[in-house]
Amino acid sequence: MKPTRAGAQFIFITMFLDALGIGILIPVFPDVIRRFGTDASFVSHMFGYFIAAYALMQFLASPILGALSDRYGRRPVLLLSLFCAGLDYLVMAFAPNLWILFLGRIVSGLTGASMTVASSYMADISDDSNRSANFGLIGAAFGLGFIVGPALGGLLGGWGPTAPFLLAAVMNLLNFAFGLVVLPESLPPESRRNVDVKRLNPFKSVIKILSPSPIMMLVWVYLFVYLAGHVHSSIWTLYTQAKFGWSTFEVGLSLSVVGILSAISQGYLTRLLIPKWGEVKVLEFGLVVYVLSFFLYAIATQGWMIYPIMLGTFIAGVGGPALQSLISKDVPSREQGELQGSLISIASLTAIIAPLLYTDLFARFSGPNAIWDFPGMPYLLASLICAVSFGLFMAAPLRRGDPR
Repeated sequence: MKPTRAGAQFIFITMFLDALGIGILIPVFPDVIRRFGTDASFVSHMFGYFIAAYALMQFLASPILGALSDRYGRRPVLLLSLFCAGLDYLVMAFAPNLWILFLGRIVSGLTGASMTVASSYMADISDDSNRSANFGLIGAAFGLGFIVGPALGGLLGGWGPTAPFLLAAVMNLLNFAFGLVVLPESLPPESRRNVDVKRLNPFKSVIKILSPSPIMMLVWVYLFVYLAGHVHSSIWTLYTQAKFGWSTFEVGLSLSVVGILSAISQGYLTRLLIPKWGEVKVLEFGLVVYVLSFFLYAIATQGWMIYPIMLGTFIAGVGGPALQSLISKDVPSREQGELQGSLISIASLTAIIAPLLYTDLFARFSGPNAIWDFPGMPYLLASLICAVSFGLFMAAPLRRGDPR
């Protein structure tokens, strides 16, 4: 097995397990919270706080892990993150109170920042001929994780609240052992650089990457796309249960369908459409479809309508790898760790803001005390955010050789 192939396969498995761990918990996490309090407002707000805390830790840890991987290599950082993730799931499985569960979620965010290093690994082993396809492979892994994860979460939830956590722990620890054997290092010693403490400030890295530069407008597009996309993880379970009366199993099934479509989109459509249309046109198309899809989620009146709307999200998914490829093209390999760490920090920052924003909107526009009974308001806002991102992209200076 060639080193690049072995590394790509391991990254695929690692990202799959990350998504699996998230997917397992999404359908059952409100029920886990209900172990410690059953008030609807309490559950809704705690759900948002748990998501935001996870993202906050990713935001703080991403530039640190990225910088450490630039200095010591990708392999040791990835393996350490996997090992700690496995142990953390065990802690959450047996959490005796809400505060231990919350602490476990914080540690999950720290270890989940390994996506920074995984993206850097993919950048190391990619060139112009396969960069979009390799980033699409990461997206496909997440999609497959969301196929299996929610379905397992729905099934294992019937065995007790600890079962999903135990499965996630076992799989992460097994992948750690697998990585010890098969994972090669992707960053040669001559391409490494010393850790600059100033670069470890996540706010500084975000400010820097959002400052005037050739890629600034694309980074702002990235920020708004992620802010809109986090509407699903923020309110999907609460929204579908409240508006359509879905059970935990139905929520898990719907998320599994999302995973299937995402895997096909980023694992197949990306390879088909980007070589044919180019990254710019693919991203333009994806942004327009996102605007329409989120709007339709907002106004859906029957649960069955969600499934045809998902097809729009499926098609729009090709825009993500195209955008990430455009951003990474002009950055040298020795700075890819910092770049990917900054991008993950931006994604994590939006994931901190999104659950607080969307769950608050959901609470204000649903229930007996609603300002206006329109629980789809968070999705309407996501549609507007995507419209803004499309406008920003149309105004962005493009890389030479990437005409509209």
